[in-house]
Amino acid sequence: MKYGFFLPQMGAAAGPDALVRVATRAEELGYDSLWVTERLLCPTSPRTPYAGTADGSLPEAYRIVLDPIEALTYVAARTSRIGLGTSVLVMPYYHPVMLARRLTTLDVLSNGRLRVGIGQGWSEDEMEAAGASLKGRAARADEFIQVLKAIWTTDPVEFSGRFFKVAKSSIQPKPVQKPHPPIYLAAFSPGALKRAATLADGWQPVGLPLEVIKQMLEGFRGMAKQAGRDPAVLRVVMRGNLEISEKPVGGEGRFPFVGSLDEIRSDVEAMRDLGVDELIFDVTLSADGATVEGYLRRMEQLRELA
Repeated sequence: MKYGFFLPQMGAAAGPDALVRVATRAEELGYDSLWVTERLLCPTSPRTPYAGTADGSLPEAYRIVLDPIEALTYVAARTSRIGLGTSVLVMPYYHPVMLARRLTTLDVLSNGRLRVGIGQGWSEDEMEAAGASLKGRAARADEFIQVLKAIWTTDPVEFSGRFFKVAKSSIQPKPVQKPHPPIYLAAFSPGALKRAATLADGWQPVGLPLEVIKQMLEGFRGMAKQAGRDPAVLRVVMRGNLEISEKPVGGEGRFPFVGSLDEIRSDVEAMRDLGVDELIFDVTLSADGATVEGYLRRMEQLRELA
């Protein structure tokens, strides 16, 4: 199992010095990848409640957010080996032709280190601000992925669909990675999980109880097989939102990656037993995410633990 770590791209620690310090140290420690996320707004009275808090309010860290693609491009210039991933970009906020060009540029400038995690989003406030809609996201997502692949793998490119059209054109350069950078889909609903199994290169789960992960992973692999794909070639990239405590949390209701270091170690082992291909540690929303020193301390500790 490979291991990744989230960059200080969000929250009080976010900034150029913090990005470089964490990125270069992660590469020194032998981590396989660095990751960023996306938040467009931090509404003071969100219309869509945030699932991670009792009152639906958004975490304080969401008040400061560097753009994910620019943040990765910045650290790409200061690293040489480590993978660079998004977890996740929200498809409705982008046009696929424009996004394909930006991501191609990042893959070229990083010499083929890009990993593309994408999802459909959930915030009504963000959708409105981006000129998008919560309705029709599923059909749009299917075409969105098809356009990305068409631009990355064909020349000349031509696409005509319900939502997107590309006149027969040459769009260069192409990504360094062939046939294209890996695409991982965040998916919670059966329809989204099927999309990951049939159109993407893997699934990127987060924030789920262990038993739910097991069930969804079985479904994901079964859907891939039904679609005529080999489940063994599809990657499972698990994002672990960490909340580390001095004392064990215990109990059947404990979520993975919440608790003492011994409990976190057992979660890592459980992911390995499930066949997870890569585990990404994220301390952004924990107390450790408030400072770059907190990032570095946990990054070193978790590397040794894993």
